[in-house]
Amino acid sequence: MMYEKILLPTDGSEASENAAKHAIVIASKYNSMIFVLTVLEPQPTSGITMDILKREGQTYLDNISKIFKNIEKEEGFETDIKRCFLMKEGTAADEILKTAKKEEIGLIVIGGSGKHALERFILGSVAEKIVREAKCPVLTVH
Repeated sequence: MMYEKILLPTDGSEASENAAKHAIVIASKYNSMIFVLTVLEPQPTSGITMDILKREGQTYLDNISKIFKNIEKEEGFETDIKRCFLMKEGTAADEILKTAKKEEIGLIVIGGSGKHALERFILGSVAEKIVREAKCPVLTVH
């Protein structure tokens, strides 16, 4: 099985950073491109501005970028892994699924539990919806 394109959603959680490590190793084996995606979910009642969300999202992407650099150095990869960083607005699960379809993703590697335990309990897990609805294989990582 060859995975030309891997989608790695990140929400800044430890689980999504662990997922990044798996995605990077898989990408190095298959010479895949990794699309790192963070989704900004505006909550109008929270008082958090879009600027704050964008800064937070950029921090998540920067953290994944550091993981790339560290693993490439540690493992001594001969070539850098191809990567594309994306920031989108909307509902996390919907944007992940839309991106997977648009980019013709072969594998989604996602953290099995995100940052917000209470929201996950009330709203249902993003990872769970991705596993149920994605048209490609999904690897969940804790």
